[in-house]
Amino acid sequence: MGRKWNNIKEKKASKDANTSRIYAKFGVEIYVAARRGEPNPESNQALKFVLERAKTYNVPRHIIDRAIDKAKGGSEESYSELRYEGFGPNGSMVIVDALTNNVNRTASDVRAAFGKNGGNMGVSGSVAYMFDATAVIGLEGKTADEVLEILMESDVDVRDILEEDESVIVYAEPDQFHAVQEAFKNAGITEFSVAELTMLAQNEVTLPEDAQAKFEKMIDVLEDLEDVQRIYHNVDLGE
Repeated sequence: MGRKWNNIKEKKASKDANTSRIYAKFGVEIYVAARRGEPNPESNQALKFVLERAKTYNVPRHIIDRAIDKAKGGSEESYSELRYEGFGPNGSMVIVDALTNNVNRTASDVRAAFGKNGGNMGVSGSVAYMFDATAVIGLEGKTADEVLEILMESDVDVRDILEEDESVIVYAEPDQFHAVQEAFKNAGITEFSVAELTMLAQNEVTLPEDAQAKFEKMIDVLEDLEDVQRIYHNVDLGE
């Protein structure tokens, strides 16, 4: 297990000459979470999670406030949560999560992104069974042994603790996300390099150079779609 989370985030940020795209997607996600419960992270766990994640991407405060204010203002704009599963070049597997106010547009755009880049859409369940829902939390300035001690003192169970580059990454069951964070916060740790609920592939594959180039283009096209929030796959990109 291990995805070099910081490198992936840095690559994503470097590709985004205009980070407003990332911020706009967070704005939608925050708005949706705030509308589905109280627009207060202390009483709305879904909103609390999104805000923790937004913090690791340095989303500006005004983006967050605007999305929450929109939810408080009783906006009637509604979004559907959609998950698409598909295959890329050489049978690689991809999961795409979207939030959309136009289901037909999103389905068409995602299908085109697959089809024009050597992939194809699959039916629900055709890919997801090869991934595990996982909480991923990363921090800097501690060793794996120190992190383990903190979690043991709080009686929090996790799947794995790995040192990756200059960070320690904790992998846990999704329902342990907040328990892990609280354990760290109780130990005085409030800054996280990663705070994600993700889908980790059970097995990664390495693609030949030509297939990888095509695969990366497909992922880039999917990421450019305004309705797409998250993309998970089983390809080792070698970062």
